[in-house]
Amino acid sequence: MSTFVPASRVSRIKVSPSTAAAARARELKAAGRDIVDLTVGEPDFDTPANIKKAAHEAIDRGETKYTPVNGTPALRKAIIGDFQRRLGLSYSDQEICVGGGAKQILFLALMASVENNAEVIIPAPYWVSYPDMVIANEGKPVIVQCPQETGFKLSAEALEKVITPKTLWLILNAPSNPTGSAYSRSELEAIGKVLLRHPHVFVLSDDIYDQVWFKDEPMTTLVAAVPELKDRVLLTNGVSKSYAMTGWRIGYAAGPAALVAAINKLQSQMSSCPSSVSQAAAAYALAGDQSFIAESVKVYKERRDYACARLNAVEGLSCLVPDGAFYLYPNCGGVIGKRTPEGKVIENDLEFVLYLLDGVGVAALQGAAYGLSPYFRLSFATSMELIAEACDRIERAVKALS
Repeated sequence: MSTFVPASRVSRIKVSPSTAAAARARELKAAGRDIVDLTVGEPDFDTPANIKKAAHEAIDRGETKYTPVNGTPALRKAIIGDFQRRLGLSYSDQEICVGGGAKQILFLALMASVENNAEVIIPAPYWVSYPDMVIANEGKPVIVQCPQETGFKLSAEALEKVITPKTLWLILNAPSNPTGSAYSRSELEAIGKVLLRHPHVFVLSDDIYDQVWFKDEPMTTLVAAVPELKDRVLLTNGVSKSYAMTGWRIGYAAGPAALVAAINKLQSQMSSCPSSVSQAAAAYALAGDQSFIAESVKVYKERRDYACARLNAVEGLSCLVPDGAFYLYPNCGGVIGKRTPEGKVIENDLEFVLYLLDGVGVAALQGAAYGLSPYFRLSFATSMELIAEACDRIERAVKALS
């Protein structure tokens, strides 16, 4: 009997740690364990009723057929309008692509450009999928450690040191998953000066969390801060996080027309187009009433402030206050080397996360999965009740160490 052997590109990459952790939490719950799951980066809010109504109306109008590969005219218009309204950026139809989530757009951008071990600079902590996306597309991830002392952000000096003739991309994600850190305009301008000296380097700007924003100063992005880089930046976003539309699977990007054409060409052979109904809902979300965003961000901020205060009060843990997104990335260095009540020494952040899961039923993700230890990631895209319960359990678990 023949045995299937996956292609080498499959064996080179790993399953997403966040997906695996969420699946493990679900398995334990199904087995009867009392688990507080803080692994999932998904808003606990339902998609707003007016957006769902727009989808129903699109179905009733018969908008259930194939669409252009690069999205419906209505959605492209809404995307262009959103970038213009919020960021003051102007794009044409030929500079817009639409896909089944921002994740697909990022993967297709790398597929359209990376080969022969081209280098992709990835600041760490990073979203868990970036390195594997690069590896799957025959590239070389170049990981740059961005410690807590720098706010978990890439400095212009650190960027300058790692650019080589083989560098093709820099990936910037702000506000960041997992830290929630974001760059100020002056920090982006400094990074931009470096990039202007190296015209062969393009930028994947992953701004999926840019409207989940807590600071008084407005959120900005690299293209807005350094307009001269516009023809080298793929500005990626989507409706999943800001509008609580994760399952609708609509992401989009704006960037150089030649790159967008290559992405659209690949998508034409992969999925033809995203869901027509989801596109109608996304177009309505981007162009319609935006009050849901402000209301949800107010709730996220209350959760952030509560959870940060609770964790910073636990001896052995410390947590920077994030600028945006809905994650915390607490430092657990103070518990490394301590013993559990069963006598096991906690050697690293993975063992601490496993201790939380097995000992007190809190599901989190280890910092090693994001490229920087000793930390762990918690999502506060869940109810205040569950956040409070998780903080109680974490405090109890840490106090039990010796």
